[in-house]
Amino acid sequence: MSTCNKDHRSDPYFTQLPVDQGDFGRHKCAGCAYEAGYQRGINRCMSIDMETDFQNLSESQADAVRHKSPYVAYAQGYANGLFDSY
Repeated sequence: MSTCNKDHRSDPYFTQLPVDQGDFGRHKCAGCAYEAGYQRGINRCMSIDMETDFQNLSESQADAVRHKSPYVAYAQGYANGLFDSY
């Protein structure tokens, strides 16, 4: 899996997310998870398969996204994308 080098790794927004060092989302970039969720929301996708979406996420243990929940980031991105779609 690729390593994330995007600027969102140091975005302070992600510091508010809960800590998660779980199995399935371990080391997945919370910023990339947020962006994936946002794209689903902005496109008003009604069927979401997070397991499949997470397979394509980059990994990151850098800065603000280190050990932050990619699940919550994805859900927040989806909600924000859905909101912005109106």
